[in-house]
Formats: sequence, structure tokens, C-alpha cells
Amino acid sequence: PFWKSILAGPAPRQSVTAPRSIAGVEATSDLLDSWNLFPDRPWANDFPNQWTPGETGARERLERFLDNGLALYHRRDEPGIESTSGLSPHLRFGEISPYQVWHAVESVVTPETRANASRFLSEVGWREFSYHQLFHNTDLHRRNLRAEFDEFPWEEPNPAHLSAWKKGKTGVELVDAGMRELWKIGTMHNRVRMVAASFLIKNLGIDWRIGEAWFWNTLVDADEASNPASWQWVAGSGYDAAPYFRVFNPELQAAKFDPDSVYRARWIEEYNTPLYPEPIVSLSDTRARALADYATMRGERPQQ
Repeated sequence: PFWKSILAGPAPRQSVTAPRSIAGVEATSDLLDSWNLFPDRPWANDFPNQWTPGETGARERLERFLDNGLALYHRRDEPGIESTSGLSPHLRFGEISPYQVWHAVESVVTPETRANASRFLSEVGWREFSYHQLFHNTDLHRRNLRAEFDEFPWEEPNPAHLSAWKKGKTGVELVDAGMRELWKIGTMHNRVRMVAASFLIKNLGIDWRIGEAWFWNTLVDADEASNPASWQWVAGSGYDAAPYFRVFNPELQAAKFDPDSVYRARWIEEYNTPLYPEPIVSLSDTRARALADYATMRGERPQQ
């Protein structure tokens, strides 16, 4: 309904022309390098190879997507290929606006790419929907939007399981690849984010707020609206959740969207070797437990 109402209205306005100069004031200033803002641990060493902060980097990434990614966007769920825009960090920090993205896409769309363009713009719309939720729910990162989930029987997190999830050592390939991508370059493919989040919530039985906090601390595109809204969507406690309790199967997701193991092999150094760990939980057993917990929350008798 949100996106349909947007499409029913007038097209987004054109972005305002950037000023050629901005009058400033004379003041004593520090050199930015003197603030020592770079992390003192090597975890961010690969960030400069992946991201160019600022408006110039945002425009370059948009142009690359329009030239190459848009035509492949119907394959956006396949993490092994470059078919997504990678614009989320730039949108998050205001280095490019949704208006600019909209009009740039519309300026190059063809009949052959119309379906892809429409789908991509709807994903930009999801970000706006998340901000709509945040505007009306400033505690979006803490409170279940569907109050019935306050009765969900979360268990105390198993420290070993939570640590394995954070480090990408769960023994579940697609989850581990995504969590290692996150740690390496500060981002994760969107399809894999959903799978990794579902695994934490549904298979490890850990409260979505704990996962949301970890993503907030590690994502370069950590957004105060999109991050909690997306976690609530996966948990089932959000506004736009499905009318059933969705549990992603990581193995089926990997077979469908990474059939040649390109993505998993890229991020898991010990992939397909004896060094790779065994799964820390049974996917089938934990799925059954999650469904039973959901039934308990709803006051239903769990299925035998």
C-alpha cells in the first residue's frame, strides 16, 4: 500500500542544483588526520578497496550500476554476481538522494530494462517506507511493532552460538559467507542478510534485537530506519511481515541463488575443505522448535 500510494502521486521532484560555493567563517580548525579516526585494528583494511566515501564515490557507483547492473537486476538475489547498486552506504550518509537515483534511472531506462528499473526503484521505496515507520515509531529498534511478539518465548542466547554467528563459523555455508563478507568489507548482499537474520532468530532462537545491534555496529550502511525495520520484517514482528511465520532454509537458498558456490567460495577461505566446521545446530530441529514457539505465542497447540 505504501509504494502504491507513492506511485499514484506525482513523480519525485528534481534534486536541487548544488551551489558553486558556500560562504564560510574564519575559524581555527584541526587537520582531520589529527583526529585519528581510522580504526586501530586491521578489520577495516579492505574498506578503501570497496568504498569511496563522498558524493563523487556515490555518483561513480550509480553510473556503474546504470551501465552494468540494471540490465542484470532481475538476478539481484544471486550474491555471486554484481547486479545490485551498492548505493546503500551513500544513501545512508546523504551523499546521494533518492530523488537523484530515481531520475537517473528514469533517464536511461529502456523497454528492455523497465521491469528491472521498477523493481529497483521499489527497493529504494522500501528504504522510504522504513523511515515512515521510524517517524511514527522512534523506538523501532527496541519495540516489536506487532505487540503479540512481546510474548514470543525467546531464550537466553547461547554465547557459543552467538559468537559463531558473528564470526561466520556456524557451519551453515550461506550464513557464514555473509557474516564474513560483513566483517571483511562492512556490507552483505541483501538476500544473504535475510538468510543470516532468519538463522539467528529462527534457528538459534535469539532475539532479533541482538542481531540488529550487531548489524548496527558492523554495517557501513547501518541505517536507523532500514536496519531495525528489516530485522522486524524477518522476525515477523514488523508492519510489512508476511501473514505466516517465515523461516528461510539456508541450504535451499544457497542451492537456488548460489548454485555454483561462487559467493560461498569467495568469502569462506576453508570452503569445501576438512577445516570447515560442522553445523552448530540442526536446521530441521530448530525450525520445528521455532514454529512451536510461534504457536505458543499465538496460544495454539504446537503441531506434533
